[in-house]
Amino acid sequence: MKDLKYLAAFSIPFAAFIGVYFKSSLVFLTPVYAFVIIPLLELIFPVDTQNLSSEAIDHKLKKTIFDWLLYLNLPIVYGLVFFGIYEVSNTPIETYELVGMIISVGIVLGVNGINVAHELGHRQATNERFIGKALLLPSQYMHFYIEHNFGHHLHAATPEDPATARYNQSVYSFWLTSIFRQYMKAWKIQENLLKNNKKSFFSPKNDMFWYVLLQFGYLVVVFSFFGNIGLLFAVSSAIIGILLLESVNYIEHYGLLRLKTKSGRYERVKEMHSWNSNHIIGRIVLYELTRHSDHHFKSSKKYQVLDCHEESPQMPFGYPTSVVLAMVPTLWFKIMNKRVPKEMILA
Repeated sequence: MKDLKYLAAFSIPFAAFIGVYFKSSLVFLTPVYAFVIIPLLELIFPVDTQNLSSEAIDHKLKKTIFDWLLYLNLPIVYGLVFFGIYEVSNTPIETYELVGMIISVGIVLGVNGINVAHELGHRQATNERFIGKALLLPSQYMHFYIEHNFGHHLHAATPEDPATARYNQSVYSFWLTSIFRQYMKAWKIQENLLKNNKKSFFSPKNDMFWYVLLQFGYLVVVFSFFGNIGLLFAVSSAIIGILLLESVNYIEHYGLLRLKTKSGRYERVKEMHSWNSNHIIGRIVLYELTRHSDHHFKSSKKYQVLDCHEESPQMPFGYPTSVVLAMVPTLWFKIMNKRVPKEMILA
């Protein structure tokens, strides 16, 4: 039964479905659940720092249930997105209901869309990577696959990484710098990948071109069938999903920097270069994303077997709670700045 605990990740889209279906004040159930109820639960439930034994790891890696719990997000995310688009374009609703539905579906795109796409994007199987890229499509963030896998994991916790927040940088400033720099860097990475394979920039192998076409085609389909209101819903919910992702990016590496060696190169990525959280509710709902230090230490590790490392910097709260705190920069700086290693601040 413990293996089924990750079914709790579907509580986010379930809450969104309730809001979209019943409307009224329930349209705000998802943000209240994600950023009020879950943080409160994280204060109640104990922190779990236990790691699995080698026998337990082997057992969990053999069980396909953990993979299917990821795959199921594909029909759930797309079903909810188009259900939301259909409802706003065919049902008389108040403006506040439209706003609440956009926020709710946007949260699902961030948690069950981009977050799951992130996990599957590190897999070696083509079908799993395909599902991951498909989950990025409704968020208009397919370039994330290229920049994250070929950029972020190479440059994490350095000034060269757009997804690493600087010390004393606010989350609002980070949104702008990270979103813009990641997109431009994805094009640059794609160009380098093509050059390494002796392909032209205008080659059919240029995935960035395909991402642009697929994302534009998605919006054209939505507009064609559901009009302006459907397009507004699709674009706005995508923006919410993107901002949620970037808020998580912000807290994952805030203020942490890899030091340079005598050769002038950065030290290799270690467990100390990502913020870790062992708060059990956030771990389950986010498919262990909060054990981010181990993920960067070995990105090929599947979520169900990620470890906690003692040397990893620990967040005082879970990721959902930390995202809320980041929205108030002065409070965030007061809590987190003293936790950043001094040698990283002076680097």
